[in-house]
Amino acid sequence: MDADTLSPPLTVRVDLGERSYDILIGDGLIARAGALVQPFSAQPRAFVISDETVWRLHGDRLRAGLASAGINTIENVLPAGESTKNWAQLGQVLDWLLASGAGRDDVLIAFGGGVIGDLTGLAASLLKRGMRFVQIPTTLLAQVDSSVGGKTAVNTGHGKNLVGAFYQPQLVIADTGVLKTLPDRERRAGYAEIIKYGLINDRDFIDWLGGNSAQVLALQSDAIGEAVAVSCRAKAGIVAQDEREGGVRALLNLGHTFGHALEAANGYGPDLLHGEAVGAGMALALRYSARLGLMTSSDAETGADLIAQSGLETRLSALPGGPYPADALVEAMRQDKKVRAGQVPLILARGLGESFIYPNADLQDVQAFLQEELQKS
Repeated sequence: MDADTLSPPLTVRVDLGERSYDILIGDGLIARAGALVQPFSAQPRAFVISDETVWRLHGDRLRAGLASAGINTIENVLPAGESTKNWAQLGQVLDWLLASGAGRDDVLIAFGGGVIGDLTGLAASLLKRGMRFVQIPTTLLAQVDSSVGGKTAVNTGHGKNLVGAFYQPQLVIADTGVLKTLPDRERRAGYAEIIKYGLINDRDFIDWLGGNSAQVLALQSDAIGEAVAVSCRAKAGIVAQDEREGGVRALLNLGHTFGHALEAANGYGPDLLHGEAVGAGMALALRYSARLGLMTSSDAETGADLIAQSGLETRLSALPGGPYPADALVEAMRQDKKVRAGQVPLILARGLGESFIYPNADLQDVQAFLQEELQKS
């Protein structure tokens, strides 16, 4: 399809004053990448960070899309996978940018999933104290979550995302067409983050997903566009209120404290994707809320069932990459970057679509809860 005949994208604005930017959502946007990126670069070139899988599948299309507006591509293709998001790769990317003569008036494009987006954004924040960058997320999870809001980071041996910065992109281009090459497992992992927005504060969205999950996971055009747009609007609204996670933005971590602990216990290995960990983590958060008497067990299981219906595992005892000992999970939670003065906050719920910040979890009780969850079949 010719770029000129494509439908106009859905647009979601992230309102941050001078740092405001648009999220563009639609099928075929990579073909228009040159025209979309051109306003943010003072030179007819773009530096691109991608991974081997994404570049093999979509690199030629991005190169052609940029070339259509006279923009040359200078690319750095990294190994795929979570293990790429580390100090060594960050240093390699910065050395490459400096050796290539990149300046603050250039644009750096993150073309990949959350790993590439996080690493590229952090590199952009550091290069000469800040160069422009654009997110072109290629996974469902990245389109609805990690590409929006300006969180950038790398992992260390002490935990996930412990070294990073808040640094906003100039633009996010969410081409839903590229999602067609995602394996089913990756689609389900991304879908966990879509469910999250309903569980945070939107019961109507929960109900909508209950009737449209199959269409969203099948990438039916209207359904996937709506799901991505609603998710991005929800995140944009929260980020506009609390850019640096001093308050309400912490709600976006629903399921993530449990989920990050699961990933750490798994050694960030391929047996457990981030979205899979978050899906299980949200189910655990709902069940722990019920344990504390904050919500009914019926509502907790309704939410867990919504997660499970997408093909995600919600039982700790059956989660891939295990076993996940309760003491190891709690120790990982102590290392979470959200810990303040030794207090470990959790995002819990008073009902479906009624999440809130629970500021100081009793980790002894959490460990007992996790031990009970491990014993369930």
